[in-house]
Amino acid sequence: MLRAALFDFGDTLFRRAGEARAIVELGAEMDCPIDPDAAEAIWRRIHERAKSPEEIARARDLSPEAHRREWTRLFSMADVLVPGMGRALYDRETDPEKWVPYPDTVECLERLAARDVPVAVVSDTGWDIRSVFSTRGLDRFVRAWVLSYEHEAVKPAAGLFEAACRELGVPPDESLMVGDNPTTDGGAVAAGVPTLILPQVAPGAPRGLSCVERLLFGD
Repeated sequence: MLRAALFDFGDTLFRRAGEARAIVELGAEMDCPIDPDAAEAIWRRIHERAKSPEEIARARDLSPEAHRREWTRLFSMADVLVPGMGRALYDRETDPEKWVPYPDTVECLERLAARDVPVAVVSDTGWDIRSVFSTRGLDRFVRAWVLSYEHEAVKPAAGLFEAACRELGVPPDESLMVGDNPTTDGGAVAAGVPTLILPQVAPGAPRGLSCVERLLFGD
């Protein structure tokens, strides 16, 4: 029986506000109009590269300094459109107001809370994402936070998932990990945690979190 839920943060519970539109909006602020199709192409390239094993191996989520350095480098791919775009995109990356929950995030967390299912967030991050949840009033649903830069380890390290289960007081085989990246979130399997990897969805679409409730409750 599954009786606890571990969630990844970005692209699982929250997404970046605007996504590729952020490049267009920043271009307008810089008085440099940007074609939306060009912005979309660059945005897709940045995030495809960011999820590659090679980029993950650069340990960008072990400290705030590494996070800023590596993500600014990745975002600087957009400097071909406007010089300085990479730095501006990084500032948005760490702004709590620039992250929005998926349409089904709040309902999922509310349903888990109503049935006393403890929740942990297990995230590779170099900044304190608790502020994203508190800005939206969703921190009350999270009992444990396991953030890579606070544990000096990044996913797929099994120890991160084991730490989350310990903090929740639920054995790994009775917990469910939910994420979007098989390379990183899939590390929960090595910790003995059943794992759900969600497929990508169109911008603004529900994340498919109803699967979590079905796996936990069987209804």
